[in-house]
Amino acid sequence: MRCERVSPGRATGTRCRPGSRRHGGTRRARDAGFATAETAVALPALVLLAAMLIWGVVAAAAQIHCVDAARVGARAAARGDTNAASMARTAAPPGAIVRVVAEGDFVRVTVQAPCPGPGRLGAMLPVRLAATAVAAREDVLTTPGGGGAPWPM
Repeated sequence: MRCERVSPGRATGTRCRPGSRRHGGTRRARDAGFATAETAVALPALVLLAAMLIWGVVAAAAQIHCVDAARVGARAAARGDTNAASMARTAAPPGAIVRVVAEGDFVRVTVQAPCPGPGRLGAMLPVRLAATAVAAREDVLTTPGGGGAPWPM
């Protein structure tokens, strides 16, 4: 119903026609269902966004584990431990590849790990995380001239 104010020349008051808001007309009935349709369109996008955010947090945590594993391995290799690679592998995420390389007076440990994406997106978005740590060897004493002498002297 549609309500209009009666002009001053006529009797005072309000006259309502069918379809007005004041008397519970049909305007609300025409809008019914639009919120449901909009939600149905937006909900998959929100779910995808949430999955990607969660995956980002998981990838960041795995990257931190790679950094920690590289540090553990470099420290163990610098001390001269023979099991430095296995110590790094223990601290690394599952499926990680650990490489220990001695470069003169330094030891370099590289940890690489896969980070699969959520669900079927994992195959389309392969991400490989990596971290490298370098430590000075403690079993070699460095002289001011740059040469190394075995420890202890």
